[in-house]
Amino acid sequence: MEINSIGDIAAFVAAVKAGSYTHAASSLGLTRSAIGKSIVRLETRMGVRLLNRTTRSLSLTDEGRVMFDRCRQILEDLEEVDAAMAMRRGKPTGTLRLSAPLSFGQRHILPILDIYLKKWPEIRAEVSFSDRFVDLIEEGFDIAIRIGEPRDDSRILTRTIASQHIVTCASPEYLSSRGVPETPADLTRHDTIFLLSAEKRRSWRFATPEGTFVYEGPGRLNLDSSEAMRASAISGFGIVHLPTYMLGEDLRSGKLIPVLEKYPFPPEPIRLIYPSKRHLSPRIRALIDLLVESWEQGLPWE
Repeated sequence: MEINSIGDIAAFVAAVKAGSYTHAASSLGLTRSAIGKSIVRLETRMGVRLLNRTTRSLSLTDEGRVMFDRCRQILEDLEEVDAAMAMRRGKPTGTLRLSAPLSFGQRHILPILDIYLKKWPEIRAEVSFSDRFVDLIEEGFDIAIRIGEPRDDSRILTRTIASQHIVTCASPEYLSSRGVPETPADLTRHDTIFLLSAEKRRSWRFATPEGTFVYEGPGRLNLDSSEAMRASAISGFGIVHLPTYMLGEDLRSGKLIPVLEKYPFPPEPIRLIYPSKRHLSPRIRALIDLLVESWEQGLPWE
């Protein structure tokens, strides 16, 4: 393949990832027509159809799927070359692709990302704040933040940077009117606010002398947003069971009062994960160093 095909490869990969010519054009700073012409050139050069096109969507043909996997690898290899050269210069460049849980990302990663981008003006960032599980390799992320025990995956490396502590709490008004639960079993007599995840309630766990106590509700109020749960608890509706990284300021100010503190469940790790490539690019290394530096003197939410 000719070296001048790289632009066509980039257009093809961008179109598949974005799901449309329009979004691909926006991400590459090109016109929709230029994206279409690039893909036609690739198909002509390869002698196969790569995409099934309709007015509403794009889908890969069998040949297109093989081509996409190889082209994506080509672009990743080129980024590694760029990263290796940047490492020699000691200056992070390129595009950082980051994934993080929604509330944690918005509250604690975004402020650090702002510092990071101001410090390194030649870096662009593409960030996904979402609670869905992402596959770094398949979806092309450079780095992600995960909460909980790691999954076995030889393709990735991990580094623990903090811990998630869960607190059970309610507003002073609620506790004044309904009383304070003394044991986890007392929760059955209270209004609880549960998080719905994939249409299932997330259970609450407590460490007791008899072993792990699991409270599964049913919640009086079930929400698919942890931020909405926090707001509902502050308003006095009921008891919540949420991470301190969401509630630290509310606990310090007295808007929420912790309960069942005698039964804390062991914390879970908050980890950075990134692909296990031979060379860690300067842009990833710079972000890791900044996160560690920012939190080594203490976590801002504790």
